[in-house]
Amino acid sequence: MNRATANLLLLITGATWGIGFVAQSTAMEAIGPILFTGVRFLAAALAVLPLAILEARRAGKPVVPGVPMLRRYVLLGLLLFLSLSTQQIGLLTTSVTNSGFLTGLYVVITPFLGVALWRVWPHPVVWPAALLTLGGIYLLSGGALTGLTAGDWWTILCAFLWACHVQYLGRVAGAARPLQLACTQFFICAIIGIGLAPLVEPVGFDLVAGAMGEILFAGVVSGGIAFTLQAIAQRHTTAPQAAIFMSSEALFAAFFGALLLGERMGLLGLAGCLLIFTAMLLVELLPMMRRRDPSKA
Repeated sequence: MNRATANLLLLITGATWGIGFVAQSTAMEAIGPILFTGVRFLAAALAVLPLAILEARRAGKPVVPGVPMLRRYVLLGLLLFLSLSTQQIGLLTTSVTNSGFLTGLYVVITPFLGVALWRVWPHPVVWPAALLTLGGIYLLSGGALTGLTAGDWWTILCAFLWACHVQYLGRVAGAARPLQLACTQFFICAIIGIGLAPLVEPVGFDLVAGAMGEILFAGVVSGGIAFTLQAIAQRHTTAPQAAIFMSSEALFAAFFGALLLGERMGLLGLAGCLLIFTAMLLVELLPMMRRRDPSKA
């Protein structure tokens, strides 16, 4: 798989997460954020499990990863749980507008983490592209943020943790079978969420039943399918580029909000979409042009 195809898969991932954001938001009317996160990823793990078993049979290796790789999967599952549960907690006390913008901070945080953790410097175009993306998300949110609430701070923490997940996944994905990786981290996330939920919030089958539609969509589609696409695609692209393409979830969330919920996008939102697409084109095209420049040979 070449980098262009991988980035296209990440764009599809962003679109899937965008519509999934609607389900995540409405689910909070019926169920707590920790239980929702746990059950959601249990559904995701069960959806991916048959594919992971088929992948293992074709590879001629056991389904269960070795101890060193399992430790990496556990850390990935923990980061996945922490990032998405903090986002869900944030949605309880902040607006969707603020949540969308603040979650998008991971686009800027991801390359900084790459430099801080791995001493990996991205292509120079990533820096202005990250700023363009951040500006686009800001305009997409309406260009106005109120004072930071507790939910806003939870969402800022989500952005940092998600950037950590993106970076670490980029380090692990190349040495792992993608479906095994996805399925294992989903099960770990589910175990943590379902085990922790009774300690911090109400639990019950009635709560799960009340949000079953959102759980299945967020789990199977925007969880099982989209996160698996992410795990596959990140083997063939860089973490900073992945962050920018996946940030298109804000754009698609606005689109599906208009389509499904009757929301309308103003001029600021349209300008934000333009900035995001410009950033993605810069990240994709400029490195390719540089490689093909005969003077660089």
